[in-house]
Amino acid sequence: MGRLTLILLTSTLLSSYFHPGRVVDAQSIFTIREVSLSMEPSNDVPRDTNVTVRCRAVVSSLGQEVLNRQYTILKDRVQVYTKTTTSSEDLLYPLPMARAFNSGKYTCQIAIEDKREVSKYQKLTVTGLSKPELHLNKAVVNEGEEVTVRCTAPGETGSIIFYFYEDSKEIKEEQVSSNYAETKIRFTSTGIHKCHCAYTVVVVPDAFRSEQSNIVTVSVKEIPYTPVLEILPIYKIYEGDTLDISCSLRRPQYNSQSTQLILSQGTQLLSSGTKDKLNHSLVALAKHSGEFECRLEIGNVVKVAKKNVSVTELFSLPTLTMSPVEVFPREPLTLICKSESLASERLHKEELTYTLEPSDAYLIPRGAGVFQGKALNADFNYTCTATAKGIMKQSKILTVRPKLPVSAPKITVLSKVILGRPFEILCNSSTGTLPINYTLLHDYMPMDMITVKQPYEEARFTVTITRTDDISKYICQANNGRKELSRRLDATVIVPLSHPTLTVVPTLGEIYEGDHLYLICGVQGTPPVTFKWYRVGNENPLYSTTSNSNNTDYQVKDLAKHHSGMYFCEAINPANTAVGSNPVTIEVRMALWKKALIGGICLLVLAVLALLFVLYYRSKRVRVDRAVTSVWSERPPEAANDEETSMMSNEPDVEYTEVVHTRAVDSAQVPLKKGTDTVYSELQNAPHGATDPHDYGSVEYAELNGEKPEINHSYTEVNNYQDLPVPVD
Repeated sequence: MGRLTLILLTSTLLSSYFHPGRVVDAQSIFTIREVSLSMEPSNDVPRDTNVTVRCRAVVSSLGQEVLNRQYTILKDRVQVYTKTTTSSEDLLYPLPMARAFNSGKYTCQIAIEDKREVSKYQKLTVTGLSKPELHLNKAVVNEGEEVTVRCTAPGETGSIIFYFYEDSKEIKEEQVSSNYAETKIRFTSTGIHKCHCAYTVVVVPDAFRSEQSNIVTVSVKEIPYTPVLEILPIYKIYEGDTLDISCSLRRPQYNSQSTQLILSQGTQLLSSGTKDKLNHSLVALAKHSGEFECRLEIGNVVKVAKKNVSVTELFSLPTLTMSPVEVFPREPLTLICKSESLASERLHKEELTYTLEPSDAYLIPRGAGVFQGKALNADFNYTCTATAKGIMKQSKILTVRPKLPVSAPKITVLSKVILGRPFEILCNSSTGTLPINYTLLHDYMPMDMITVKQPYEEARFTVTITRTDDISKYICQANNGRKELSRRLDATVIVPLSHPTLTVVPTLGEIYEGDHLYLICGVQGTPPVTFKWYRVGNENPLYSTTSNSNNTDYQVKDLAKHHSGMYFCEAINPANTAVGSNPVTIEVRMALWKKALIGGICLLVLAVLALLFVLYYRSKRVRVDRAVTSVWSERPPEAANDEETSMMSNEPDVEYTEVVHTRAVDSAQVPLKKGTDTVYSELQNAPHGATDPHDYGSVEYAELNGEKPEINHSYTEVNNYQDLPVPVD
């Protein structure tokens, strides 16, 4: 029984868990292949069309698992509809009776578990707006009365701007989020007025404007109240006359509606009250010329009566002037106060008096409106007052500013002064009242003038000098009523470089190996000068130096043949114009000791050649002389002594004989040679009294001085003895 109960309980739990239609929480296997959105019947439709937004999602999944699909429709990136479903059918979002407000860009988004896809957008355009309707709560009103106006856009939704017009002129604008707007209009003028309205539906970023509404006419009646303005006297009003002004109300009999009267001139309020009449009196002045206004206010209704008044001046506003126009401290001055015009028919000249303010201004009256004295050290303000028949008029303020005398100007140059080039001269005074006239003088003769009127202005003169001593001839004059001269201009004048020369030491014809060479570069102009030496064919300088002298040198030590070439120098000074010398050709000659050595060697060679020639010549003569002598010739008589000497020494007597002879040689064996062969013969005599069992005769050694064959190096050696004579017994 217990086992059966356990089985039933387990079955119940499983059946409740796997109830049909329930989504299993296990991880599903699926993919969202495509999401598309379409408009039906079309993307462009007229108003009142039933539009359906269709969202289609193509989802592939494994098995028959149920998937929760969350659809979201967005219009212009704003969510307008959302729905969650397990159905695979397309989502339909209806737009019944579509209006302009429904226009926009729509997209569809689907989300399944952690995956989501968005379709491409589709733009829906709904054309056409309903005609606006205008309603007024009254058709006949009194002037100044308000009317409630209501403009309706039937069937439209969204953000709408309503425009209200009176006699084709826009008078109000209202923006609402409903399809109607109300406002109040006040009609201030009588007669028939025509009203209409229009509206605009705002669909960002577009706006759709409606047509004009129906026209409603309003009749505005005049209220029976009239303001009345009266001014006395009516004609030819002069200053000093009394003006009597009244502002009154003309109303219907037995009408007690509250009213208010206001009397004003321009922005000045003269009088006001709730009575039916206002009275105001004043002494006429020139400033009272203009328009007076009587204003009637009845509730929201305003009525106005206006009149112009012209007041003739008795005398004009006085003017205060100074003579002279410019003064220096403590110099005499005269102030003149005068009215330029007066009404002679009402006023005599003598009746007009003038006073100066302040009264303690240290100026003494010298006649009608004339005041004299001395200028103060500082600025001072003066005014004068003209008075006649109780009318007082005050002049504008005159500020007397005593001029500060100009200080002695300083004269300086604003740039480097280079001979023959333009440069600027500045003239400036540290103190002095502007304007100041600066004049540049050369040898006290005016060259140019500049007027400085503002503190930031400068007196700059551009000049050019051709001689260095001209610089000190310039001076500057400053004048603001007082004249001052500057000192003479003191500035360094830079003379541009010229006449560059390159001097060579030693002289060009005496430059030898091992010497020291000095290349001296010289110019004319203002130092410091930067010198550079170059060798033609080399862009970089060999040497560069700056000197306060007009010439300097570059030394090349221990000259060699490779130092030969063309050299030149360049120079530049603060004038920034480089000049170069003409190239100089340097030829390094051989050293004298080398020449002497070569000469000695040549002489030695010549001496050796001469000696060899002499020896050769002598040897040739000996061979010629001995050619006729036989090899076996008798010994000279003096040979006996030699014999005895040989016998005594027991040594064989050897005699060398040089024999010169010609011999025939086989041309096939030995090449033909020019000249003769020298044969040295050694004759050995037996000792005296001794006998040789072998009588071989004399032994002769012959050496042939022959040249090597020029063609065939393999040839048979010639027997040097074959041509010797046979010894005779």
